[in-house]
Amino acid sequence: MLTRPVADARIVGEVSALAFAGVLVAVLSLAENRVFAVGPEALPLWAEGAPHAKGSDESDTPTVRAYLPQELDGGKATGAGVVICPGGGYGILAMDHEGHQLAKWFQKNGVAGFVLRYRHSPKYRHPVPMEDAQRAIRYVRAKAEIFGVDAGRIGIMGFSAGGHLSSTVATHFDAGNPEAKDVIDRLSCRPDFAVLCYPVVSLTAPYAHKGSGRNLFGPDADEQTLRTLSNDLHVTAETPPTFLFHTAEDKGVNVQNSLDFFMALKKVGVPSEMHIYQDGPHGIGMAPADPAVFGWKDRLLDWMRASGFLNATARAEVSGRIKVNDEDLRWGMIALAPLDPNKPRAWTMVSRGKYSIPASRGAALGENVVEIYDLGGVEPRPTREDFQRIDPNGVLRLNVVEGKNEFDLNLTQ
Repeated sequence: MLTRPVADARIVGEVSALAFAGVLVAVLSLAENRVFAVGPEALPLWAEGAPHAKGSDESDTPTVRAYLPQELDGGKATGAGVVICPGGGYGILAMDHEGHQLAKWFQKNGVAGFVLRYRHSPKYRHPVPMEDAQRAIRYVRAKAEIFGVDAGRIGIMGFSAGGHLSSTVATHFDAGNPEAKDVIDRLSCRPDFAVLCYPVVSLTAPYAHKGSGRNLFGPDADEQTLRTLSNDLHVTAETPPTFLFHTAEDKGVNVQNSLDFFMALKKVGVPSEMHIYQDGPHGIGMAPADPAVFGWKDRLLDWMRASGFLNATARAEVSGRIKVNDEDLRWGMIALAPLDPNKPRAWTMVSRGKYSIPASRGAALGENVVEIYDLGGVEPRPTREDFQRIDPNGVLRLNVVEGKNEFDLNLTQ
């Protein structure tokens, strides 16, 4: 009695396998036909050939592909731009999940994304990848008006070894050569901000990614040479503001790379933000399968907004006193939210009625909606079960001007 069902199962299995094989062939065929058609036109960074070039093939020609928000139907540009450096251990380039997919996401969010194809091993070693990335910053800056970006809001972003390249450009830059024949070379290659995604940072520490070091300098590089691009050792107060994300599970590039770079930034006072997620292997890109890690991009956008990279508005110092029914607000929070959602939001704690927000993270100039929250008392017994918004929602507005702003408020409850 078991013979027939077993035979049926075998037949069904064979049919399923054949059907799957057919689908797989179709998918692979489609991928093969599309792989070289992804993205906008490749724009050579050097019109007359790149320095150090060993030929004229695609591998010898560093390029960027520009994803511009204004080219989308209804797309609005914020003026921010990001040069994106895919990873690959300086031996290959993960152009899709660490390149074009992020550029498309940036484009949809009003940020111009420029996917960089940089030269790498085995054909090219240091300083070629660094010079390609530096040139990309200069190139976008030189053509800022054409691309619809603000020349003062151009960042660099990279994954894994591309994160190392980005941290290299963030710690090794110059103001340009004013006497250069090429007008692009007259511009600064310092990025205005950096985004490091599970980056290789150190080439010498016990946790260093040895493969990146070998591909970058060759198999015989000594420690002193590797230290020149162990970028946590080269952070200064001039290093641009930086956002980092990593996973604790990453066995390809140890999370200590991000931790050490973040601590180096903190030591010299460079504004920075870091997100470490518990789960996730190396090379996850946008991480669409995990709703928690997938949110790293939104945290990045929040950081860019709060740091003023999505809008060129100035910020101003705000301070004052808040009373409720003529009594100081014991413990609470105040926020000033600009009408333009791309402008930075300012907020701080309120203690014994007083609040103060420095200009460095102050309120955007112009009209702001005020939000005030009562968090309760600071007592050995509970005084409020939940925080409470106590301002007239959306009604209370303040106009912030340059310089110091002092706003004393007395709310009635």
